[in-house]
Amino acid sequence: MQRTLTTDDALALPLDVAEPGQAVAAALSARLDRLPATWQLWKLVLLISLGGFFEVYDLIFTGYIAPGMAKSGLLQTTTSNLFGFNGIGAFVAATFSGLFIGTFFFGWLPDKFGRRSVFTFSLLWYSIGSIVMAMQHSSEGLILWRFITGIGVGIEIVTIDSYVTEMVPQQMRGRAMAFNQAIMFAAAPASALLSWWLVPIAPFGIDGWRYVVLAGALGAVIVWFVRRAVPESPRWLATHHRTEEAEREIARLEQAAVRESGRELPPPAPVVTPPAHRRASLAELWKPPYRARLLMLIAFNLCQAIGYYGFANWVPTLLIGQGVHVTRSLLYAFVIAIALPCGPLLAMLVADRIERKWLIVGSAFAVLVFGLLFSQARGATALIVLGILISLAGQMISVCYHAYQAELFPTAVRCRANGVVYSASRVGAMMSGFIIAALLRDFGVQGVFAGITCCMLAVMVSIGAFGPRTNGVSLDEISG
Repeated sequence: MQRTLTTDDALALPLDVAEPGQAVAAALSARLDRLPATWQLWKLVLLISLGGFFEVYDLIFTGYIAPGMAKSGLLQTTTSNLFGFNGIGAFVAATFSGLFIGTFFFGWLPDKFGRRSVFTFSLLWYSIGSIVMAMQHSSEGLILWRFITGIGVGIEIVTIDSYVTEMVPQQMRGRAMAFNQAIMFAAAPASALLSWWLVPIAPFGIDGWRYVVLAGALGAVIVWFVRRAVPESPRWLATHHRTEEAEREIARLEQAAVRESGRELPPPAPVVTPPAHRRASLAELWKPPYRARLLMLIAFNLCQAIGYYGFANWVPTLLIGQGVHVTRSLLYAFVIAIALPCGPLLAMLVADRIERKWLIVGSAFAVLVFGLLFSQARGATALIVLGILISLAGQMISVCYHAYQAELFPTAVRCRANGVVYSASRVGAMMSGFIIAALLRDFGVQGVFAGITCCMLAVMVSIGAFGPRTNGVSLDEISG
């Protein structure tokens, strides 16, 4: 039986009356949710997002630096060795394997040790791993350290989504995640241009691909110092009985909001005491109501990743399949890639105005329609325009689901749940290469988009039929 209470009432409850910190946490969350969208909050989202920039930078340069590694003799490109331990296939597999391990097996770390602590720890892990990887001179060492670095990136992924979700009030969660994604995906053209410039050359006798890797590692170290200004999530602090620290952080945000707005804050909304959580464990996620949400998001992540990467990673090849010369296909692919950071900026206009679950469903339908049109197009203009539209729709899905899946679970297990469902996306990304290759070989470009259509239909059904509504709803109410 749920009951409402005021903020003062909840804060006055001793921990042996309220379920371990839950009433206190709900009261503090209500204070955070009544904050306006101030510059202070946007600055916090920006600082958190800078770490995500290097996550995307790391993923994007995987394909760009592989030719440079092959040129230096570290990786083989012959058909017989493509999937061997010294082939490009092994390098790509090591990347996604590390991401899977990081998200699935270590997603619990931010729930136990805090968002801020694991946030900075995983960024340093990525930096050190990248520096060591850039110094390798054997394929075995290169692939090993690529795997180790991928684990750090995987931990960072689940931490960022939960961190952003918990640091902002309910009325700006969608815009905050869209802004986060815009900052992150600005790394796509940056990585492409830096690789285009450095990979073919060897400044000072050092392979150019090593500079590309080191640039990301050193940039992440700089951002680590900047992000020391980011506080721990007050919601996480409250659920771990660190009420004084949570109170201090929220009071600081409230004071900044009053200074910026020039007026007093409205009173907090009545607090809905959330249900008790037995323990922050994987077993907790297999109990109602989280079990249904977990299964829904696992199916969604698996299918959306196959559809998303089935286009994003195969754009040049699909263009060639449509009769475009290889040189022009790379140029067209770069133009299409520029749309990646633009999609989240457009999403900021609607992310909190239209229900997130329906934005995901509508965007999946757009990918379906534009993809089928792309498979029939032949002219350069039509291919580029349709490719950009597919990218924009795919980015809308990405923006919305990163916010959506972080909203559906309570603070105590948010990162663990994100890790489990996001690991399905990593599996889908790994599978997409083999699935798309088989469809392209046997059925051509039309077959590829028929497969993507099936994936988008699964996305529409899973979210549209089984996903709850979240826009403008407090995290505690969604958890209940």
